[in-house]
Amino acid sequence: MAYDFDLFVIGAGSGGVRAARFAASYGARVAVAESRYLGGTCVNVGCVPKKLLVYGAHYAEDIDQARGYGWTFDGSKFDWKTLIANKNREIERLNGIYMNLLTDSGVTLLQAHARLVDAHTVEVEGRHYSAAHILIATGGWPHVPDFPGSEHVITSNEAFYLEALPARVLVVGGGYIAVEFASIFHGCGADTKLLYRGELFMRGFDGSLREHLKDEMIKKGVDLQFNADIARIDRQPDGSLLATLKDGRSLEADCVFYATGRRPMLDNLGLDQVDIKLDERGFIKVNDSFCTSVPSILAIGDVIGRVQLTPVALAEGMAVARQLFKPEEYRPVDYNTIATAVFSLPNLATVGLTEEQAREQGYRLALFESRFRPMKLTMTDSLERSLMKLVVDAATRRVLGAHVLGPDAGEMAQLLGIAVKARLTKDDFDATMAVHPSAAEELVTMYQPTYRVRHGERV
Repeated sequence: MAYDFDLFVIGAGSGGVRAARFAASYGARVAVAESRYLGGTCVNVGCVPKKLLVYGAHYAEDIDQARGYGWTFDGSKFDWKTLIANKNREIERLNGIYMNLLTDSGVTLLQAHARLVDAHTVEVEGRHYSAAHILIATGGWPHVPDFPGSEHVITSNEAFYLEALPARVLVVGGGYIAVEFASIFHGCGADTKLLYRGELFMRGFDGSLREHLKDEMIKKGVDLQFNADIARIDRQPDGSLLATLKDGRSLEADCVFYATGRRPMLDNLGLDQVDIKLDERGFIKVNDSFCTSVPSILAIGDVIGRVQLTPVALAEGMAVARQLFKPEEYRPVDYNTIATAVFSLPNLATVGLTEEQAREQGYRLALFESRFRPMKLTMTDSLERSLMKLVVDAATRRVLGAHVLGPDAGEMAQLLGIAVKARLTKDDFDATMAVHPSAAEELVTMYQPTYRVRHGERV
């Protein structure tokens, strides 16, 4: 059968664009449909604008710390509208780049909603397009639980377009989006409280980093409230919000920001038309080749719920393109040892096993930790301290995990990712000449273990 396209991609986020571009470069006839914004969540309402706002929030600390270096700033002030306007201009520039990436690759771009008709057909604005393969790459969407007053909350989607900085903000959640936005709001000058229903935020990260981040955020003035959850929210006559907690307490705020997880964006995709199976969490089920229960339809990125990170979606998109149209260059996506960063203030970076994970897997461990005041802060009043930690297999000396909390941690994560993925040993780290003076030199100068773990217990 002759099809209109060899590949039809639904969603022009990171993974979808990568798959489309590379498939087209391999000679495939490719179309992409996108109903919202080119570049997806990451470019528009995710990692890119978030990091721009983190930069903006950090300038408050930079200006304060500059006094220790002889600088004075008279009448310095912050303007939220300027930050947002400049952010918008940068995102528009990136949208244009994504459009050019697609069109210059020979991809047919349809800026409208697409839905499945059958295993080889997609409908866009009433017109049907046939394709040998269809790829679903529609990403995720913020999830807000249903409770009285939930209509008053905002998510990361809306936060990037707030017309004014709220004076008082409640951030609800315990993952990286919550701690990042708590840092942003606080750094920009808002009275910020972070509420998390559990004992300690950042579940899944190394315990040492979780505790250290808690201490540092408290030092900076963020009000962290654990074992706290909202039961209802009411709009008050003056326009402010009254949050009633499940423990009976009440908190007033001008904005309540929810970061309580993300769901796959599958709305009105026509999945029921082709009997695509979902897993127990509601994500699209795929095999190792990213094929759904319908072999001609594939899925990648946040809709499959494996690792919800932009670089992972990019790798999956590349894998699909090669698998379909350049099989001699295909290599499977390796989900092990993925380096990642959390752009809280201070930054957090991690790669490999946490101490807790290594314990569960039965390793006998040597743990190396360094806690210190960054050199940049020694001439300031800042009490911020950094933490670096290596999780080492005591038997083989292989570095199983590396974890950093402090300035520029995210920049260190990439190279640490290479080291851990290459299965380097602590001896390799020790034999590496230090860059002095730098924070990163701590990673190669921790010669003696801080403590050890045997049979799951610290010794």
